[in-house]
Amino acid sequence: MSEGFRNAGHLPKQAGRNQADPDELPRQRRGTTPQMHGRYPDFDVLSFSDHWDEQTRTLIVKRVASPPPLRFFDAAETETLSAFCDTVMHQTREPRIPVLAFIDEKLYTGRLDGFRYADMPNDPDTWRLLARALDEEAQTRGGDAFGRISEELRLEIVGALAEGELEGAAWTAIPRANEVAMRSILAGFYSHPWAWNEIGFPGPAYPRGYMRLGIDQREPWMPEEAFVVDPVADVKERGLE
Repeated sequence: MSEGFRNAGHLPKQAGRNQADPDELPRQRRGTTPQMHGRYPDFDVLSFSDHWDEQTRTLIVKRVASPPPLRFFDAAETETLSAFCDTVMHQTREPRIPVLAFIDEKLYTGRLDGFRYADMPNDPDTWRLLARALDEEAQTRGGDAFGRISEELRLEIVGALAEGELEGAAWTAIPRANEVAMRSILAGFYSHPWAWNEIGFPGPAYPRGYMRLGIDQREPWMPEEAFVVDPVADVKERGLE
């Protein structure tokens, strides 16, 4: 890999051109990623679908072609919780992974995790209470419903939620709301092929299988990263912890 792809100098913004990606990552050239940026711009996991067994292929392609309809949440809850999911996953523009649709399906069909915290309601009630609490918090801070406030105020609220700093009766009823919500949000987001494109995950290996099992060994069909920056070190260097 050339050195130019290991730093921001290869990016249009850094090079003085106008079509820079807002997040300073390569623009996706093949396949789809959330917001069309990522570290693997020429990778499309769906191009491997012929290597998957029929049941797996049908299941995965369906996640892209026909996401489940929203049947559990009402319109107001959908507006609030869609904004919440997009905010915590930093989906600020299209295309977006419809995270809430997968959470809604899980709650509507009752296919839950099989456990819950002793100090928390069941998951369906937790999500409804979370929607109400987010709207109340937004209004307490001088805004409208959570889905109608500025991105800056949404980030302020979800940051306080993550740090356990939100108080009041609504939050007392769901003390672990962030843990419960993030478990489902991350599961929904990273079950989607667009997220796999973003992180370079080549999807199921059955029936093809893996042959290179050593540390840092890459299969011939696996993509090579085009923008190599360690996010942990980068966050520390920029003081964003």
